[in-house]
Amino acid sequence: MKRVLVTGSTQGIGKAIACEFVKNGYEVIVHCSKDIKKAEYVCKEIGAKSAVTCDLADINEINTLVEKTGNVDILILNASVQFKEKWNEISEESMDKQYTVNVKNTLKLIQTYLPFMVEKKMGRIVTIGSVNQYRQHPELIFYSATKCAVMSIIKNVAKQVAQYNVTLNNIAPGAIATPRNESVYNDEEKRKEVESVIPMGRFGQPSDCVGAVMLLCSEQGSYITGSDIVIDGGMRL
Repeated sequence: MKRVLVTGSTQGIGKAIACEFVKNGYEVIVHCSKDIKKAEYVCKEIGAKSAVTCDLADINEINTLVEKTGNVDILILNASVQFKEKWNEISEESMDKQYTVNVKNTLKLIQTYLPFMVEKKMGRIVTIGSVNQYRQHPELIFYSATKCAVMSIIKNVAKQVAQYNVTLNNIAPGAIATPRNESVYNDEEKRKEVESVIPMGRFGQPSDCVGAVMLLCSEQGSYITGSDIVIDGGMRL
């Protein structure tokens, strides 16, 4: 049975992905930043194998995560940090935290879990990016830059490990109805404003992101690497 770690999997897109892996017979590890009770609750709720906590802003915790999880066959890097700020108000603190969690420690997790996959000559890594890799949001300048940086990492590493039957890919969700976006989604006026720039005319649901991830982690997706799948209802167009 293949083992899967999904970071940030107690809610939103991460939870939907973790749930689908469980349904398909994978051994799933649920991750939460700090609240182990929440992680354990979701673990029991969806029938996952185990639950772990790790503050992805803390390199010391990053270094010990693999001791909690053991090696995995599939790594889904979903957790990230986002701050909405105008370009001339972006603080050093927000830049540092977004860079640390979204870029630096994403690479650290890849460095940690990838060697086992290379040795086994089988593995899948999927990062969860953003439609803002492609479009300009006036309050997500630095966040968008971190997601572009991760895509660069994915393409670079994918080329180097493809010979070992290990693939690395990214998906880029658009406006998805998750807790991160609930203040907009639950405000009818704000929601309609966002939906007006989405050709499909609606917010996506976490479940809309699941199919692409499952494809990329399956045998049917074994010839796809270094790619980005945009799941945005056409928002980037």
